[in-house]
Amino acid sequence: MKRVSIKDIAKQLNISITSVSFVINGRAKEKNISDALTKKVLDLVAKLNYQPNTLATSLRTGKTRIIGFLVDDISEPFFSGIAKRIDEIASELGYKILFSSTRNDTTKAIELLQIFKDRHVDGYIMALPEGLEDEVKKLIATDAPVVLFDRYVQDVQADYVIINNKESTALATAHLIDNGYKNIAFITVDSVQLQMLDRLAGYEETIAKHQLHPFVKKINYSTSATTIKEMAEFFNANKNLDAVIFGANYITLDGLRTFRAMGMRIQKDLAVVSFDDFEILEFCDPPVTAIAQPLEAIAENIMKTLMEKLKQTSADKKYSEVVVPTIFNIRESSAKVKA
Repeated sequence: MKRVSIKDIAKQLNISITSVSFVINGRAKEKNISDALTKKVLDLVAKLNYQPNTLATSLRTGKTRIIGFLVDDISEPFFSGIAKRIDEIASELGYKILFSSTRNDTTKAIELLQIFKDRHVDGYIMALPEGLEDEVKKLIATDAPVVLFDRYVQDVQADYVIINNKESTALATAHLIDNGYKNIAFITVDSVQLQMLDRLAGYEETIAKHQLHPFVKKINYSTSATTIKEMAEFFNANKNLDAVIFGANYITLDGLRTFRAMGMRIQKDLAVVSFDDFEILEFCDPPVTAIAQPLEAIAENIMKTLMEKLKQTSADKKYSEVVVPTIFNIRESSAKVKA
């Protein structure tokens, strides 16, 4: 069957192609087109199952209404939760999202970024992977709308949506101290990513403020098996520990696996706090205290920032930083030490 065009719709209704275009693109009221005519156009569009030629539209407007979304691993609860809400908002605004995972592979990340460029995406949303800094700098230099989230990179001047990492772990550490814990460990990854360094700094500064001894384990993360082995060795070497803060969701999961492998009990052997909250923590015995990143608020701020960026011209080029506060969900795993 022949593809239905705007011209066909205009001919059937005996009106101008321009009027049909305004109605289809949601500009009927702006162009003072009556509600009655708008209804006729939309009814015929539905009847004929009109589908716009996206290539022709993008050539005419310079916009594809496609956004590129790039993260380490979209299957992680944090990224998938944000991706879900971003997709919902984008659909409401008439945009499509290209979702991609780098799997911590710099070469793959560069290839994916090139695919986004080849597709002429209107904007980019990224949790900036290590090794991609120079590529993203070049992208920003072309005035491409880019919003970075999850992690801040000092060398990359861009729009950011981040959380208060340092304050969050400081609050969690102080909570454990207030509840009577003195030998508190912080398990994190051996990384130069600023969000991970900030989480560690929040812990270390609070421990120093209360004149306690720090117990820090940095894991060179590769697989769960190696992580569990390293954690077990760390716990065995520090029998005096009474609490632990896990620095990210995947570290928490491997921490809980380590507990099971060693026969350790949450709260009874070690109080536990997780950076990142996810459903399984509520069903642990006892439920685990967690620093929750408000995924919907993060996603909504990302899309708001990107939409504002899409309206900017190179003449009024400026960057913004949105800091979204976390939520501290206190549960039984960090209950007060019994006298």
